Amino acid sequence: MYYGKVEICGVNTSKLKTLTGDEKRELLLKMKEGDESARDELFSGNLRLVLSIIQRFSGRRENMDDLFQVGCIGLLKAIDNFDVTKEVELSTYAVPMIIGEIRRYLRDNAMIRVSRSLRDLAYKALGEKERLTREHGREPTVEEIADSLGEKVEDVSEALEAIVDPVSLYEPLYQDGGDCVYVMDQISDESGSDESWLEDIALREALRKLGDRERAIIEARYYRGKTQMEIAAEIGISQAQVSRLEKGALDTIRKYI
Repeated sequence: MYYGKVEICGVNTSKLKTLTGDEKRELLLKMKEGDESARDELFSGNLRLVLSIIQRFSGRRENMDDLFQVGCIGLLKAIDNFDVTKEVELSTYAVPMIIGEIRRYLRDNAMIRVSRSLRDLAYKALGEKERLTREHGREPTVEEIADSLGEKVEDVSEALEAIVDPVSLYEPLYQDGGDCVYVMDQISDESGSDESWLEDIALREALRKLGDRERAIIEARYYRGKTQMEIAAEIGISQAQVSRLEKGALDTIRKYI
């Protein structure tokens, strides 16, 4: 049973069928011969796979019925495009197809709309980042990624920042038994204190682990809404240094949370 529900999208999850490997292969062969009922049986027999995958996205506060439907589209694409001559299980092929379909849906329905050209540049940059990391054995700087792509540093930096998911005020930070602490619980009213916003959140012990420069960067990025390029110009260091310091600061905060 998923999330305490017996039904999702009208499907009784407690009665979903599970196919064996041999049954899947037999149905795939029948489907390739034009048997539509075999396709339907393959689909219904793999819905548990879709259910298990959408649980990975449960923390995003998305409608689970919607994610299930999108995941089903990915499953159907996997079934229709599966090559029975390959020595691979259908589930192995279907998982990335289902995840990809869900991620496209989340990306295209994000609260903050990002232009297609900016998104395309961001994904090119992420791919190049992975390639350079494998090649050099370390994470490349934004300057190195931009140089490799033949793009401007500021354009690549803006594109990468544009696809970062915003944090919801209802994002859970910590749960102890039945009590859950959300982001909004950690933000106090500035009108009741003369201290900065960083000193007004309950996780001040973690924030005290930061150095002065890291703290200033976190304040500028998440309180004043500055970009990494703007902060770099303000404090006189490179954007790559700001990126490294910000990443280190966030890692420190996560560690002590």
